[in-house]
Amino acid sequence: MSETGLPRGLWGKHLVLGVTGSIAGYKAVGVLRALRRDGAAVSVVMTQAATKFVAPLTFEVLSGSRVVTDLFEAHADMPHLAIPERADAVLVAPATANFLAKAALGLADDVLSTMLLNVRCPIIVAPAMDGDMWSHPTVIQHVQALRDRGVVVLDPEVGPLASGQIAQGRLSAESRIVDAVYAALTPQRDWEGQRVLVSAGPTQEAIDPVRFISNHSSGKMGYAIAEAARDRGAEVILVTGPCALTPPPGVTTVRVNTASEMADALSRHFPSATVLIMAAAVADFRPKTLVGQKLKKQGHSEMVLELEATPDILTMLSARRTSQVVVGFAAETEQLLSHARDKLRGKGLDLIVANDVTQGGGGFGSDNNAVVILSATGEQRVLGLMPKRRVADEILDAVRDCGLRAPRRASLVE
Repeated sequence: MSETGLPRGLWGKHLVLGVTGSIAGYKAVGVLRALRRDGAAVSVVMTQAATKFVAPLTFEVLSGSRVVTDLFEAHADMPHLAIPERADAVLVAPATANFLAKAALGLADDVLSTMLLNVRCPIIVAPAMDGDMWSHPTVIQHVQALRDRGVVVLDPEVGPLASGQIAQGRLSAESRIVDAVYAALTPQRDWEGQRVLVSAGPTQEAIDPVRFISNHSSGKMGYAIAEAARDRGAEVILVTGPCALTPPPGVTTVRVNTASEMADALSRHFPSATVLIMAAAVADFRPKTLVGQKLKKQGHSEMVLELEATPDILTMLSARRTSQVVVGFAAETEQLLSHARDKLRGKGLDLIVANDVTQGGGGFGSDNNAVVILSATGEQRVLGLMPKRRVADEILDAVRDCGLRAPRRASLVE
């Protein structure tokens, strides 16, 4: 964070927000507000189709500048040339299938598509369309062509669409779009040569073939750390328990279910890692006996379940370390700092990330988090509520500052 309290990279930056003719156009209003809140000056360029969904006046009021909608209405200003000249990045959100086709093929029949041919800054595109359109071979080719040219194209999310189907095509979450802009404006490769081992998600400890013990972990924090480490140049191995998230591209993913499976997977990769970040919410206990058949309710008014402790993965790996930096997490409901410090000392960690899971707006399942990062040498970083992707970068900064061994150059082996 900067001294002003604004995220690094957006304060003083000039962005162009392109809006195309999608039903998701109203979400671009929230994106604009977020970019402005984070300190950026934003010029909005709308296609004629976009103006059918949201009035340009809405964007003019929120951006504080004139919205450009027509290539010919102000030819003396030549907006398709003037706007990109001072742009630090261009974001198109939402982007329709029609826009993707024009951008991939270099067509220039409106102010937005013409402007893109004059852009020499980073371009981020957030598509939104029906699921069958997103999976169409032509759209896939156009997306790949844009990515091959260095355009950042965010995969749309799975969810309810305007057509009524549940499919991949929803505009990416506002926080994810803003984080993509932030990453494009502040490229860092300070983790090149490092091999980061990240655990994420819950574990499931079986009671019988259909029931298990687990917890509310969504895996979002661990996945955000894996993505951030990858973006900053590290080789990343993500060991993940069962969750509904799609692993970040370019990350080696190992899927597990139980605490024992997670312990085995982490043990295999730990010797070659330079950093372990244990973000998974591993079950502390498991049923002592696995019942071979489904337990029936009939004839029973209560059930006593005998539990035994699962492996303490973090303590085990910390004791085996050679020069690795080891980071743990403490999800607490009371006495946050006291319990976190006890865990930091007791497990022999370099850093621990503590968060109060009862705090509103953060914790399990949320896209945001508020944490305190404690180090073995006594430093303390208090991070207010922010997107988990930004928390991930703060954690990586803290790990870097506490000392990494010399970068390794070996290639990643699964």
